[in-house]
Amino acid sequence: MAQRCGHQIVPAEFPELRTLVWNRDPLRPIDADEVFALYERNWRFVDRDRLSDKEALLIRELTDIFGHGRMLA
Repeated sequence: MAQRCGHQIVPAEFPELRTLVWNRDPLRPIDADEVFALYERNWRFVDRDRLSDKEALLIRELTDIFGHGRMLA
């Protein structure tokens, strides 16, 4: 995760994140802290049943790093 959180995340690689950035280019990388903020701010639009294991792991890791283990959802 250090690689993803230390750098940037490409929304196109994560289906639910891709839906959250509907007004942006999903191929443009976004800083990890901004991705966490997007998930947190728009959690009500995330279909948790459609989260891949990869995306669920990303969310958990972002929450641990930027939310100190908590997401305000």
